[in-house]
Amino acid sequence: MTANTFKLLTNQSVILFLMVVVFATPSNAQTVWKGFNKTDLNISGHKGYVVKPKVALPGKPWVWRASFPDWHTGIDSLLLTRGFHVAYVSVDDQYGSPYAMQVWDKFYNYLIDSVQLAPKAALEAVSRGGLYALGWAKRNPDKVSCIYAETPVYDFKSWPGGKGKGLGDSAAWKQLKQVYNFTEAQALAYMDNPIDNLEGLASFKVPVLNMIGLDDKLVPPAENSLLFAERYIAAGGPVTTYPVTEGPQHLNGHHVPDKHNEEWTDFIYYNSYPVKKISPYADYHKKRRGITNFYRAATDNKKATVAFLGGSITFNPGWRDKVYRYLEERFPQTKFTFIMAGIPSLGSLPHAFRLQRDLLDSGKVDLLFVEAAVNDRVNKTDSLTQVRALEGIIRHARKANPQMDVVMMEFADPDKTADYNMGKQPIEIKNHEIVAANYGLPSINIAKGVKDKLANKEFDWNNDFKDLHPAIYGQELYFVFIKSLLNECLKDSVDKSAKYMLPQPLNNQSFERGTYYNITNAKHDDKWKMDRNWQPTDGLGSRPGFVNVPALTATEPGATLTLSFKGNAVGIAIVSGGDAGIISYAIDGAPLKQVDLYTEWSGFLHLPWYVLLGSGLKNGEHTLQIKISADKNAKSKGNACRIVNFLINK
Repeated sequence: MTANTFKLLTNQSVILFLMVVVFATPSNAQTVWKGFNKTDLNISGHKGYVVKPKVALPGKPWVWRASFPDWHTGIDSLLLTRGFHVAYVSVDDQYGSPYAMQVWDKFYNYLIDSVQLAPKAALEAVSRGGLYALGWAKRNPDKVSCIYAETPVYDFKSWPGGKGKGLGDSAAWKQLKQVYNFTEAQALAYMDNPIDNLEGLASFKVPVLNMIGLDDKLVPPAENSLLFAERYIAAGGPVTTYPVTEGPQHLNGHHVPDKHNEEWTDFIYYNSYPVKKISPYADYHKKRRGITNFYRAATDNKKATVAFLGGSITFNPGWRDKVYRYLEERFPQTKFTFIMAGIPSLGSLPHAFRLQRDLLDSGKVDLLFVEAAVNDRVNKTDSLTQVRALEGIIRHARKANPQMDVVMMEFADPDKTADYNMGKQPIEIKNHEIVAANYGLPSINIAKGVKDKLANKEFDWNNDFKDLHPAIYGQELYFVFIKSLLNECLKDSVDKSAKYMLPQPLNNQSFERGTYYNITNAKHDDKWKMDRNWQPTDGLGSRPGFVNVPALTATEPGATLTLSFKGNAVGIAIVSGGDAGIISYAIDGAPLKQVDLYTEWSGFLHLPWYVLLGSGLKNGEHTLQIKISADKNAKSKGNACRIVNFLINK
């Protein structure tokens, strides 16, 4: 290989950010590569191939060349001899850009679905191939067995940018900015090179072996592989660095000899074989009517709004941010608006009443993700209320935009795993699926997927997932489940559109007209005070949206208020802290009932808490009476009631 060939600075036209057309077909060209049969492929207009061993190992492990397929092929030859497949697709003028990653996705899907290779690939990267291999691995850590890299580029600001100690390449730098659609400032500010954001890959413990030239002036190790190793180790990832000191070394130290192919082959072999059985993600989702209207908005209108309604697992960064990026890369010409309507501690009941203010008031939504199963269990929401709330969310949303696509997500927690282990379907999952089926909504049973993967020993809850709120590994896993569904739905959406009609409701008392009712509508005695900007004074924590807000507050027993409302359900949204009390209440003069406002979390948090005081009422005018009781929870420090909103279903 010549230096000019290795640099691969061609005059090919730059491929712009266009939607990747999905096709992968054999070209019918059967050739021989180093004594093995090679099949040429066409992947969305890009040449590729797969080389078949004479006798494939069980499970069909494989190695994926990221670049320069004819350079230092000794490892590939040895792996073929030992039963591995070898594959390659050419996107060498794309520098690991999002467009290239889309092509890689199509290539991977073809090899898994049609050639039936192992679900995890060993990635083999040479030079700029590091941009492709690490770019794809960070997006798909669950699909990578290991990474072998030779003098890899891990920061394009180093090469071709030449912004550090490296020589750089002005022509390639210009080309890179074109394929990324970057200005100079944007390229320099880019913070997702292979040296960046390694936590997800590290959480999957993907082993990396870097073979480097210490005198490499084209791709200086200090700016690339050594910096990568430092950060990857800090994130908990396994990495080995092998410095090549023997000669000959050419191209400013970038070309190093490959004298240890048996060792590098062993690294790939033993990290990839035997092939571990992975529970297929597709087993845990149902497409139903899909998301065809969202697809039309993204591809025809080039404008789409995507919203996320859920609790803390939606609120916290992680899978949601990855969905943002996935959609932006999948539809690069589309202007997206993302609405984050996740609030910690809230489940289906709060979602039904806050939907209008927290989400629908922001404008037309094309795709809505709904998550409530974890907090419905934690908050002990009864089954009937779950169905009424979930169905209310869907009917309310579809009345705001009749063609809105909705995805129901059923997240994991130890209680659901325990239910499945006892042969029971968790009631929250059952209710989500009942509602999803009635309205033809895609759904993802991540709770069952997590349970099965735990049983399959693919990961460990305490060491990997770690918590009800997923750690980095869990966030990656959640995203993979969601991405699997989206890929299947979008694949079927290309030539389709849907016209949705609301079916008959599952429950005539669903909260489809649920809304907040302002606290100023209450009539109360002097023991109640309106705090225009409530803040805790006891040092306890609070939740976004439930601090620095108006609150109707009383702390003395006997404080009384009345609320006239119209509808068939009523409740209160409160802040329950360490001094939360007990209230007595009645609707339309019925006998008084009591509810304790103190929760198991109130001792350390002013928790947003939604209390349904009446449902299934005759639709019409009603009066609610609330009185603070002299009784209180033994753990509470007071008798407080702090109402931030009334809830009514009109």
